[in-house]
Formats: sequence, C-alpha cells, structure tokens
Amino acid sequence: MTDAHDRKSPREVTRRLFLKGVAASAASAAVTSTTIQGASKAIGPRPGKIIKIGVVGGNFGRSFHWHLHPNSKVTAVCDLRDDRLETLRKTYRCDTAYKNFRTFLKKADLDAVAVFTPAPLHVWMATEAMKAGKHVISAVPAGMSLEELGQLIECKVKTGMTYMMAETSFFRPEIITCREWRQQGKFGTIFHSEAEYHHEGLIPLMFDERGFPTWRHGFPPMHYPTHCTGMIIPVTGERLVEVQAIGWGDGHEILQTNEYENPFWNTVAFYKTSGGHSCRVAVCWHIAAGGTERGQFHGDRMSYVMERPEGSPNIVYTIRKGKEVVLDANGYPEGDVHREPFAQPNHWERLPEPLRIASGHGGSHTFITHEFIGALLEEREPLVNVYEAAAYTAPGIVAHRSALKGGESLKVPSFDV
Repeated sequence: MTDAHDRKSPREVTRRLFLKGVAASAASAAVTSTTIQGASKAIGPRPGKIIKIGVVGGNFGRSFHWHLHPNSKVTAVCDLRDDRLETLRKTYRCDTAYKNFRTFLKKADLDAVAVFTPAPLHVWMATEAMKAGKHVISAVPAGMSLEELGQLIECKVKTGMTYMMAETSFFRPEIITCREWRQQGKFGTIFHSEAEYHHEGLIPLMFDERGFPTWRHGFPPMHYPTHCTGMIIPVTGERLVEVQAIGWGDGHEILQTNEYENPFWNTVAFYKTSGGHSCRVAVCWHIAAGGTERGQFHGDRMSYVMERPEGSPNIVYTIRKGKEVVLDANGYPEGDVHREPFAQPNHWERLPEPLRIASGHGGSHTFITHEFIGALLEEREPLVNVYEAAAYTAPGIVAHRSALKGGESLKVPSFDV
C-alpha cells in the first residue's frame, strides 16, 4: 500500500488551520471530545424550532427516525435508484425527491444533510454539504484514508458547520451504561478492553442485482473498525496510539480482484492506548461464529462482558472484600470474584416520547437521531464530533497497513487539536 496519503500529517492539517486563526471551533470540539458524557438529556418539543433535514441514501438511510423527532422534519430525500427513492419518500413522508446530489444541495430547503451512502462517498458528500452551508451527519466510516480524515476536519473547521458521525456502538445501551460507570469510577482502572465485529455472509452484498461489484467488494475489514473502536475509546476515555495487526485471507477471487487490493477477510489488531493500556479489536467478514457487535472491559475493581451470540447474557464481575482465605482445587488462595448477569436498561427515558421505540443496531438509531437534532438545537458539538470520528476511524486504517506489513508495529496519528 502506498504512503501517499501521509504527505500532510493530520496534526499538520489542524495546526495549519489553527495558525490561520480558523480553528476556534475546532478547539472547542476537542474539549468536547475529551470530556465525553452520556447521551444528551431528553428535550421536549420546542415551538418554532424545527431542523429541516435531507436524507441521502435510501438503503441504510431509511432506518433512522428524523420524522418522529418533535423538532425535526425531513424536507427532501435523494437517491439514484427509483426504488430506494420511493422507500425514502414513504418512510419520511416527504414528496420532495432528487436523484442528483448537487441539485439536491442547491434546491432543497435544508438545515442539515444525513449522508447514508456507500463508504467511499462519505467524505466527498459531507464536505460538499458543509460547503453548501448544511450541517452533516454521516454513516461510518468517516473516511477511507488518513488524508480524507484531514480533509474532513479542515472543511468542518473552515465552514463552521456541525459534523457528526452516526456510530451506532457509541449509543448502544450497554455502552451508554459502561461510559457512565467509567466516569463514576466503578471499573477502577480499565487495563484491558476488547471488541469484535463478526459479520459472516457479506458476499451477496458485494455484487448488485446485475452481478457487478459494489463498494463492499473486497472492502478491508479494518477500514470498517468503528463498531469496535466506537465502544473502546468512549468507555476507556483513551485514544488508540499504536497497533500491530494480523490479517487472514484464503486467496478467494474476491480477495484477488477487489479495487482496494485487500487480501484479507478478517483482521485482528492489538492496540496500545494513550493511557498505556491494551485492547484487542477483531473485524471479520468470513468466520464460523455468530454475528456480533460486542465489547468487554476489564478493570481492577469491576469488569463488564457483553452478551455473546451463543446466548450468554451481559455479565458484571466484581471483587468482594472480607472473604476468608479459601484454597482452590490446586491449593492456591482464591479471590472472591462475584459474577452476576446484568439486566441492561434501554435508557429510553432520555429520549423524547415519540422516539421511545425499538430501533436498529441494538437500539442505537433513536439515540443517534436525538443526539444530532439536540446538538443543532443547543448549538453545541455532538458527542461523536469530527475529532471523535477521526479517532474511531484512523486506528483501523493504520491497522490494515500493519497487517499488510506482516504485523509491523505502527503509530496511529492523532487528529486532535
């Protein structure tokens, strides 16, 4: 893989902007990124305050709930395909439809744009929308290269528009709970964390109905890391700064012919965090295991293990004190570690009443809807702002490079100001 994307380092991009005097909003965003709180508090309807949003991408884009939020209205939809455009119209009860993205940006009456298109288009569409004066929420990943992430940050800072990445893992109820437990000190020190995204059976999505390759054809697993990093980074409160990764592929024709020159179905990465701790991330497209997006966090006072696809529940482990010394079967002293299934709350009380419904990716979609609209109404940076988006995406890009280099240890650049 070429290193052409490294011509301008991420820190050089943000520093150059700062010296030009246009990074005031970026500095504010960086503060938000290092003091992550829980999902935004529930807000009731605000008369006269309606965010007019346009949705681009009628496949995944139809699975959010902009039309149910009391302060949001879908005023335009856009997709190249007639069938998906019709789906968007029906879902969001909107008859203003476009097949051309540029026309959509010029003619639609919009405050914000929701970009839910193929991954290679995310940065281009997000930056075009921000240049047109629209706030943006984008599907994951934030970008395809370190250079693209720098371009995204540069555009957000220059335009002053709001950017949010719709990372579902950040807003899963389990991760909301764990973020708050860490802030309360319940874990003690989280010295190791793990997350895995297993998704066997994607080959049919790698071809369209005509048999032509789609953007998913051979897509590198670590270019889609955010369902894992979007658990680990928010819960630990630490960045991922160094990585060694190993990839696996079987020489399948898809791995020999894809435009990404990616030879891997699966990649496992081992990271060092900014706090000097460890974490493991596994993203697998071809694996004899149940599909899952899950994490686990190990502390010196408490640990949390999310449910597994084979049926084990969410479990909390704690160390109890005061127990008399007991020897195990081998004659060694045994600590008193308490294991208890955890009944995970859905946190719906934090949402406006119309959004208190089951939604995609473990219940996260309604929280994403609420957070983006809430950020615009409150004129603040969203929780998963452009700096968080880069911090979740870049470690996977570098992990893929490490795997291509046979597991070489590589530094993960920082995009924070």
